[in-house]
Amino acid sequence: MGLKEFFQWMMAKKRLIAANPRWQRALLAATLYVLLLLVLHLSMVAARVDLEVGRLSPRKIVAEWDAVDTYTTELLREEAAKAVAESFDYDPTVLSSAQERVAAFFKAVWTVRNEQGLDGDERQAKLVAATEIGLNQLQAAALIESRPADLEEMQEQLLEVLTVLLQQGIKPEGLETARRQAVQEISFFLFSHDQKRALGHLSHAVIRPNMFYNAKATSQAREAARQTVKQVLILRGTEIVSEREIVTERHLAQLEALGLLRDTIGYSMFLGLALLLLVMFIIVGVYLFIFQPTIYTDLSRLTLLGLTVLITLTFAIAANYFSGYLVPVAMGVILIAVLLNSSLAVLMSVIFAVFTALITGNDLRFMLVALFGGLIAAYSTSQVSRRSSLTRTGFYVSALNMVTVLALFLYMGTLRMEYYSLREFSLGIVAAVANGLFSAVMAIGLLPYLESGFRLTTAVSLLELANPNHPLLKKLLMTAPGTYHHSLVVANLAEAAAEAVAADPLLARVGAFYHDIGKLKRPYFFIENQLGENPHEKISPNLSTLIITSHIKDGLEMARRYKLPQIIQDIIVQHHGNSLVSYFYHQAEKCQDSKNQLCQDNFRYEAPLPQSKEAAIILLADSVEAAARSMPKPISGKVEGVVRKIVKEKLNDGQLSNCDITLRELDKVSAIFVRILSGIYHTRIEYPEKELKAEIERGRKNGG
Repeated sequence: MGLKEFFQWMMAKKRLIAANPRWQRALLAATLYVLLLLVLHLSMVAARVDLEVGRLSPRKIVAEWDAVDTYTTELLREEAAKAVAESFDYDPTVLSSAQERVAAFFKAVWTVRNEQGLDGDERQAKLVAATEIGLNQLQAAALIESRPADLEEMQEQLLEVLTVLLQQGIKPEGLETARRQAVQEISFFLFSHDQKRALGHLSHAVIRPNMFYNAKATSQAREAARQTVKQVLILRGTEIVSEREIVTERHLAQLEALGLLRDTIGYSMFLGLALLLLVMFIIVGVYLFIFQPTIYTDLSRLTLLGLTVLITLTFAIAANYFSGYLVPVAMGVILIAVLLNSSLAVLMSVIFAVFTALITGNDLRFMLVALFGGLIAAYSTSQVSRRSSLTRTGFYVSALNMVTVLALFLYMGTLRMEYYSLREFSLGIVAAVANGLFSAVMAIGLLPYLESGFRLTTAVSLLELANPNHPLLKKLLMTAPGTYHHSLVVANLAEAAAEAVAADPLLARVGAFYHDIGKLKRPYFFIENQLGENPHEKISPNLSTLIITSHIKDGLEMARRYKLPQIIQDIIVQHHGNSLVSYFYHQAEKCQDSKNQLCQDNFRYEAPLPQSKEAAIILLADSVEAAARSMPKPISGKVEGVVRKIVKEKLNDGQLSNCDITLRELDKVSAIFVRILSGIYHTRIEYPEKELKAEIERGRKNGG
């Protein structure tokens, strides 16, 4: 394949990925997987040391967790095995054979001695030939000429010596020693020199090994001895090698057992890490597909999730160099809960806890602290009502981390009234508290960048928009105070209604604040801002309709100029739908010639229908507030009738067709509107004019 063909192939693949969301998600997941795998692997490699036997250690190395000291354990087991004697099998037939040969020898002596017709030399020669143990003439003569009692004594004493030696056992390598011992014992007999020499030749001939080495039994005995030696542990906190200490084989073996040597990161460990990470990706992917389809299909949000995971993992690796209790899992959980949703944050707190276990050497203590801290962070940020809520979350995480650390020290029995124990406990508590505070501070600091980078609107950004000092709201107050007051009332109505139907109350409130900012361009054309003459009385209903409906387009332009979030812009555009401007439509009907049919579409807003519950609630709140304000005597019964009528009209007009609000929810919304509006526009007591003047006069006198 040439360069041109390769370039064309790459462009085709690029177009395929750009046109297929599945390929985009797959590419994003693959990229994130590789990045996370590399970061985790490199962090594990960086935590290892590179030492050689005979060289000086560059730093002090202390065991950060318990591990089996395989080197010392094996050394002790070898010593125990060597202490076990070799096993030998005893052969009893050797003793009986020796006894038989001794008896046969002395029988031959008696036979030659009692044989008639032989002279001395012939007897000696015959005895030497009969015994075949290497006797000479003098020794044979000494035996033949012995007294009968002496012969019996010789046989008895020799058998006694042989029995003792053979019963003790004679190994092949100890044969010569046994023969010399027998000769030494014979030398103490009270017989002549030649007689004792003859007995020595006989013992040499009959003594044979009767203890034979049993390799299998020896191996079993030594293995049993090895197993009796318990494993030696390298306890957490044990100093393995001090700074500038000469490294030995034992040091390397202990570091390898702890997994602190760089060469212990082999292919098997890398493969295991890759499989664990793959399992976590599958779990998160399936969860998003089933329970979070809006995030699963949104490439931007998936990218945000991946970036948040990378940021959290990076901070976790950095914090682990100081203490495992300092790993800021809560930071990532807070970001995910605020930017995406708290349900996903709960799952990710578990994933982050697994990451913590991996980067801290599978230490269960740090994993539990990270897990519990992440869960409480997810729970406490599920409903963020103000920026201080995130700070409060940091305190919650710190408090729970303290309790978890205390529980772990008590459970493991390491909390004692000793200097080193109290010192370690104090450092753990300090790190646990710092964990929560650091997580909250970093989450608050990162939120604006992630929000603006991914164009997301969070509760925190909505709270900032709700600030009365926002330039648009201040301008609305100064330029169109009637509209500003109207927006505040609509905001109160919308917030209460949204809370009643499980919509977003904060979004409804902030959206209501800005829904009429388009009226800033021509504020005097709207009745709530008119103090005197009504300009609509001098223009046609068609032109009035055009001016009134144009505040939607003007509001959108102003929202874009002030960079309001897209979700607020949508509410500005949708808060009237394509409703009919009924007042000017009826005015036009009065002026219209009966012969010409009036086109109703010319008196409608040219805007999309509400797409969300919040937009629909603001549409209804806007309409009912305006109607209630225009009522001459807004008593409770009349307010309820107007509210129900407007909601029914909007429903029949199809304004609520594109949002997922139900009839039961509309009934709840109507009830909320009636309750709030009845409280705002309640009937006031009308004092008679005379009593009012008298009251004013009394006030002047009292004041004067």
